Amino acid sequence: MSKSRYTSAVKAGKHLYKAAKSMRVLRSVAWNPAMKTAFLKRGKLPDPTYEAMPTDKAREHVKDARALIDAGDDLMSGWLCRLSDSMMSTVNMIETRGTPEFFSHSTALYGQPTRLMLDRKTMVLDLAKHMDSSLEGLDFDRLVVEGTEKHLTDTQFARALRKKLDRHFETDAPNVIISPTVSAKAAATSKRIRIRQGASFTARDVEQLLHHEALVHTATALNGRSQKKFPILGWSHPGTTEVQEGLAVFAELVTGSMDPRRFRRLSGRVLGIQMAVDGADFKDVFDFFLERTDSPDQSYENARRVFRGGVIAGGAPFTKDMVYLNGLLRVHNFMRTVVKMGRSDLIRMLFVGKLDIEDVPALSQMAVDGMIESPKFMPPWVNDLRFLVSYMAYSGFLNRVEMPGFQEYYQEELKEVPDVWSLVRHDRIDETGEDIIAE
Repeated sequence: MSKSRYTSAVKAGKHLYKAAKSMRVLRSVAWNPAMKTAFLKRGKLPDPTYEAMPTDKAREHVKDARALIDAGDDLMSGWLCRLSDSMMSTVNMIETRGTPEFFSHSTALYGQPTRLMLDRKTMVLDLAKHMDSSLEGLDFDRLVVEGTEKHLTDTQFARALRKKLDRHFETDAPNVIISPTVSAKAAATSKRIRIRQGASFTARDVEQLLHHEALVHTATALNGRSQKKFPILGWSHPGTTEVQEGLAVFAELVTGSMDPRRFRRLSGRVLGIQMAVDGADFKDVFDFFLERTDSPDQSYENARRVFRGGVIAGGAPFTKDMVYLNGLLRVHNFMRTVVKMGRSDLIRMLFVGKLDIEDVPALSQMAVDGMIESPKFMPPWVNDLRFLVSYMAYSGFLNRVEMPGFQEYYQEELKEVPDVWSLVRHDRIDETGEDIIAE
């Protein structure tokens, strides 16, 4: 590559970084908290107004970047062009908040539940429906033997998380603070993790937040910020959201920290988005979530996530929340493919910064050319790929097995088997009054 082309590419990347930094998407679609009280107490539908967010500078930076990008068909130019398109879609989405046009830009960035994947037959809506029906009616409390799950206070949770973060990140570990203002149980950035004051946690919550937030989102942010030539790799933006969240959910699965309640919650978000796409209004989607959670407060928050930036009357939702499952499908199939190819080195490329799977060929070539630094921070399952490679090789075979035949056989064999749950309770007492099973 000529020196002039290299210099132009670096300049283009810095323009795109500045464009991304000037656009805070979630902040741009934030709602006034007072609308929740008005809806829950008086049934008044939300009527959001959005804070002005100038996009002129972002648009100018994208224009300048495009002027610097070489028109050739090389991988790096393709990567920069995709980033430019993503930034422009973000500009357009912010500028059309509250209108039907918002939806078209949202789907350009995040997709929609019925969009076909690469196999031209699978939709993320299929996975959402499958997980929802598989987990519906399941007694989640029966999945954990009584007395074996350790519950933590906010202080205990913060202390346990700090210890793990220090081990993985050392002096770069994000700060952990207990906050009375955070609405979720926990909220994380590359520099700090806020814990909701007074919330109750479990040991599993520690692992889930560690593997999802810290060892994916924080790690890729820190690795990306070390890319001095292309700082855009250290900044989150809509063009990387799907793979970032898919990688984080995949991490929960392969580390055993996923909870079925959470999986069903992610599925419900996709179903809620599709309802809104089909014309359901805010109240319809709220009622859908209320039936699932029996919590008006949580149902409002779930519906708010679907309609923020969109149209309250339906037909034009914010589709960001489908990226968790869609990203999971993409990441899982990427992992399965590179393992079959014997290219596990490409798994580590996902951690050089914030990127899309489509960017891996370009960034890999750029790494070989000395333009991209190797990632410093990676989770244990990436540092040591032996389990993941074994798991992917085995799961690849399972995809060839005809499941219905196995299901029919075991369903027939097990249909008369009594429910043994009551026999494994720790507090079961026999006729003499003695414990049958010791604590």
